[in-house]
Amino acid sequence: MSKVSQETMMFPPVTDKKDVAATIKEVAVALQEKGYKPIDQLAGYLLSGDPTYITSFKDARTKIRGFERYELLEELLKEYLKGK
Repeated sequence: MSKVSQETMMFPPVTDKKDVAATIKEVAVALQEKGYKPIDQLAGYLLSGDPTYITSFKDARTKIRGFERYELLEELLKEYLKGK
């Protein structure tokens, strides 16, 4: 008979986060397919933090919430400033 350990086990968090830019694009496509204006919806989400700005279609809301809003803003700014 095997002995069960009473010690607390620590497991590293599963980091299955996709690239931030790829996630933003996937969410924008899902919003577009549902008939929303992606820029308006994403801006509303970034400013308010309200996840209902993002559709749950194609799991878009869950995907976008996998990142902090500041991470999304950083990525958008990096892409914007690349062209300047």
